Amino acid sequence: MRSIHALGALTLSLTLAACDLAPKYVRPASPVPVALPDGPAYAADAGGAIVPAETAWRDFFTDVRLARVIETALANNRDLRLAVANIEQARAQYRVQRADLLPTVGATGSATYSEQPLVQFGQSQRLNNDVYQAQVGISAWEIDLFGRVRNLSKAAQEQYFAAVENRNAAQIALIAEIANAWLTMAADQERLRIGRDLEQTFGKTLELTRARFAKGIASELEVRQAQTSYDQARSDIAQATTLVAQDQNALNLLAGTTVPAGDLPDAMPRQSATLENLPANISSEVLLRRPDIAAAEHQLRAANANIGAARAAFFPTISLTAAFGSVSQGLSNLFGSGSDFWSVAPSASLPIFDFGRRKGNLQYARATYDAMVATYEKSVQTGFREVADALARRGTMTQQIEAQTSLRDASRVAYTLSEARFRAGVDSFLSTLDSQRSLYTAEQSLLATRLTRATNMVELYRAMGGGLK
Repeated sequence: MRSIHALGALTLSLTLAACDLAPKYVRPASPVPVALPDGPAYAADAGGAIVPAETAWRDFFTDVRLARVIETALANNRDLRLAVANIEQARAQYRVQRADLLPTVGATGSATYSEQPLVQFGQSQRLNNDVYQAQVGISAWEIDLFGRVRNLSKAAQEQYFAAVENRNAAQIALIAEIANAWLTMAADQERLRIGRDLEQTFGKTLELTRARFAKGIASELEVRQAQTSYDQARSDIAQATTLVAQDQNALNLLAGTTVPAGDLPDAMPRQSATLENLPANISSEVLLRRPDIAAAEHQLRAANANIGAARAAFFPTISLTAAFGSVSQGLSNLFGSGSDFWSVAPSASLPIFDFGRRKGNLQYARATYDAMVATYEKSVQTGFREVADALARRGTMTQQIEAQTSLRDASRVAYTLSEARFRAGVDSFLSTLDSQRSLYTAEQSLLATRLTRATNMVELYRAMGGGLK
């Protein structure tokens, strides 16, 4: 027993003192500027701005109907369930790999019954020999002197961390996709309402023109011109009706179930569906908090650890097989005094000629690391571009909304005046027709701009790494 204890203590000491052949990990230098861009397209930072990565999605999305749809999607979306399953797979693989760091202890028992002839003093007889054995031991446990097993375990751990971050990224993307789909449906509902209102207005104008034609006041050309505006409104109503149905189908797919009618939008919200005090002038280091970039870095760390494992393969592999137990010729004496035994069998192996297999594995590990560096840097650059684009869009939205609102109001007044002049016989219907088309275009443009503003806030929140809690 003392020998077994001494051997165990020595083995543990050697393992703890083992060297690590993996390169020291250093995060690659950022391939983007320190600060996000500024200029005429970018708004000044407002005071009291929230930090997206520290703001729960329930706090960011202020419309209660939208929040309920998001919560439903997080509970039922199949893509998110797949991401969770990938986490469990990576966790299980890490546990399997980590188990190689410690010896596997097993217990065995055996019994051997034999009978053989024995000739003694000219007489033959049968000799029975029964042997019973019980032992506890370890078999071919690799003593990790050069860090091969530890680096493989670390690589599996980093893969697990990457799976967690990929799941977080999938959740953020799902929340943003749900919000954009809900806002798109709201805009299409608003487009349908505008179409119906204008159909009614243009229909009255068409009836008036037909009446004037019947009295010989208006020409058939004016009737046909009035018909074009009315028919365009009817066509757009049909198209908007289709879009609303398709938007609802998209929401049901994202939510993983049928979204209740009470949670569906009936028009663009009068108040913003999200918080709007997001930061503008920020450091590009905020990108490192994005889950997709964090996942890329974990993949990079895993590749770095695999280099250490590939390097360790050039050194001897030392393994240990040991057993302690008891053996006797009678079952009743199996654990009796003097029946114990122990054995220790350390071994070392080193391939001499492998025709370049280990060298190839090391080259592959290094090439994989280089590929992960490029992937990480591309992730940072992509994140930088996404945030910069969202900030550039946000910086001019207020002025664009104001201009589009003014244009819509002016078009509405122009249409009212031109129609009054047409009724009074001052102007021809051509002037009214132009004002109708201008009003219709202005209404649609204002709606599109409002939708762009709403989805821009969602994109900016996603790009900055928000939406986990």
